[in-house]
Amino acid sequence: MIRSRQYFFLFLSLFSCGYSLAQNIITTSNRDSTLFITRDTRIDELISRQKDNNVLKQSISGYRVQIYFGGVRQKAAELKIEFVAKHPDVPAYISYSSPNFKVRVGDFRTRLEAQKFLKSIEGQYSTSFIVPDDVKLPAFK
Repeated sequence: MIRSRQYFFLFLSLFSCGYSLAQNIITTSNRDSTLFITRDTRIDELISRQKDNNVLKQSISGYRVQIYFGGVRQKAAELKIEFVAKHPDVPAYISYSSPNFKVRVGDFRTRLEAQKFLKSIEGQYSTSFIVPDDVKLPAFK
């Protein structure tokens, strides 16, 4: 009698523990299909979070041309202004990574595009080279 009671309570506790850890499951199907898709509701939450992150990020992996690297903020700002005056259609960015400032230009999706631009400004900036960077998304045409 006592033994069966212990088994009963053991079974009851295992069943209730398993029930409390059960997943919320969604099953979907089309009227004209025999395919049933069963998924956990947490997948929808993850997809929603990823969409929100993509909206906030608005950038992709790409390349830029670095035309200045040094510790003088004034020189970096002047070089950026000079570059924008010569090439108004190419964006320029100043970033600070202690203790140096970097002036990087362009939003190139491929290394080939960056190489082509680097060739066009050859001789104007002595220490320019291509660097991988997150670039802004291109505008839709």
